[in-house]
Amino acid sequence: MDGEAISVKRVGADVVSMKHEAAAEKTKPSPSSPVGIFDSGVGGLTVMAEFIKQLPNEDVIYLADTARVPYGSRSEEEILKFNREIMDYFVGRGVKMVIIACGTSSSIAYPVEKDKYTIPVVAMIAPGARAALLATANGKIGVMATLGTVNSGAFPKAIKEMRATAEVHQIACPLFVPLIEGGFIEADETRKVAKEYLKPLLKAGVDTIILGCTHYPHIKNMIADLAGAGITLIDPAYEVVRDAKGILDKNIMVKAKTSLAKYEYVVTGSPLQFADAASRLMSRPVSGVKHITLTP
Repeated sequence: MDGEAISVKRVGADVVSMKHEAAAEKTKPSPSSPVGIFDSGVGGLTVMAEFIKQLPNEDVIYLADTARVPYGSRSEEEILKFNREIMDYFVGRGVKMVIIACGTSSSIAYPVEKDKYTIPVVAMIAPGARAALLATANGKIGVMATLGTVNSGAFPKAIKEMRATAEVHQIACPLFVPLIEGGFIEADETRKVAKEYLKPLLKAGVDTIILGCTHYPHIKNMIADLAGAGITLIDPAYEVVRDAKGILDKNIMVKAKTSLAKYEYVVTGSPLQFADAASRLMSRPVSGVKHITLTP
């Protein structure tokens, strides 16, 4: 399959798989079912915005796990636990597909959990790697990502599998997510931090940089300005959504143009805080945000 998408075929005998199968039977998806998109916070809105561009008729449930943001410094066990809770929520809501709009979850949880669900799951790593390889001229690719994503080695692995001769340089950027979640998109402090993070990548001679966390495109213009005209920045969102669209087409699960798309936002933290940040970042009002509690 293209990218990191998979329609699950395995029906396991373990308790987890049985739980997912039972939930799926209760709410069997149809073409009119919504698509689930999730992230730890507002980062995944960059994927949401691209999704709306490419698939304007589809209904979406966007889940932000804001009570536990950021994910980047969390342990592997925590990331897996959080992702299982979120996936179970989406299965219970009857979504027809889930897009993991989080680099950390894509790199750590997706490889472990992808075969446990009967709906397609699309992640960020392979689409980002593919786009970077298409863009690079000198074969030297940089990756700016969370500590969890960098430590997982997911991007270098994906890139090397596609082109063994590619050279990959990574830098963990732990301060970006708190700054972006805090609304410091154009702050001098954010610019100073970005400049420091870019130094080793530019010194290594990369000509392409993957923004390996969905929060980072919110400061893409700043990073581009600091990196210079010779550097191509890769936001995996376009390729991710293109993969998602292809799967929906193939599975004959595209929603008919019979009604306007509905967008639902749910959060584990403060609805008001998320609505304010999301409205600023999406450049349009985001209202009706609901609080939910995720359970194991």
